[in-house]
Formats: sequence, C-alpha cells, structure tokens
Amino acid sequence: MTVVMVFVLIAVVLFVAAFLSRRRFGLLGLALTAGATLSSIWSYDAGLLISALGILPSGPTTNAVALSAVVLLPAALLLFHGYVYKTRLGRVIGATLFTLLALAFLVEPLEYTLPLTGDAAMIFTFIKDQKDLIISFGVVAAVTDIFFTKPVRNDKDKRRH
Repeated sequence: MTVVMVFVLIAVVLFVAAFLSRRRFGLLGLALTAGATLSSIWSYDAGLLISALGILPSGPTTNAVALSAVVLLPAALLLFHGYVYKTRLGRVIGATLFTLLALAFLVEPLEYTLPLTGDAAMIFTFIKDQKDLIISFGVVAAVTDIFFTKPVRNDKDKRRH
C-alpha cells in the first residue's frame, strides 16, 4: 500500500497547489508536457547531476526524484504566472485535470523506485495501462483550454479602439 499512499500524497499536494494558485489548466498542462519531454531527454543526466551535487546518493531513488523534478519544474514555475480561474468550480476542475495529468506523467519515474506488491501492484498496473489515454486527453484538454482563454483587457486597450 506504500505506492498508493505515495500517489495519494503527491495527488493532494499537486491538487492543493493548483487550486490555491488559481492558474488555468491549459498552460500548466502544456508545462507538464514540456517537463515530460525534458525528462525523457535528460533521463540519465538528471540523476547523475543530483548524485554529483550530493543531494541524494546514486541509485534508482535518485533517478526517480530527478526525473519527477524535471517533469514538475516547468509547471511549478508557472504556478505563479498566467491566467487564473474566476470561479471555484473552474479551479476545482482545473486542479483535478492538472493532478491527473501530472500523475500520469509521474508513473514512469516512480515505477523504478516504489515497491510493488499485492493490491498496490494491481492499482499501479491499472494506472500505468491507462496513462497514455490520460496523457492524450490531458494534452487535448490543455490546448483547448488555452484556445478558449480570453486575454485580459486593460483600460488602455479600451481607449485605443
């Protein structure tokens, strides 16, 4: 059950961060996609860098932490910048979509370090089997969210027209 508890803890932290920041899902979702792309490029080097800096000893946990950090870093930076939701329902939906997409991207790095036995292995296998579908839906939803985001109008813009 350790895997489930780790996933629940990660999910709660991601949801709360996205909900409190009020940022729209579109930009955060595409930032997660960029982070996942970078983590596949830097998969070997990120773990070496963390262990060379002495933050964690070399091993599978170091690689998992490094890859997870690379996946989440672009989105974490954008939690402080961008368009925001005005309604509580929008914030809940956006934070939920962000959390699901982030967990789908984190399945691969966490797979190498978490012990999988019993029910936890079955749950993790189910999540792993569905991750491509979740990622596909999440990226399409992120692009759609950005497409429908209206820019903020300033008073200066109103005076010009």
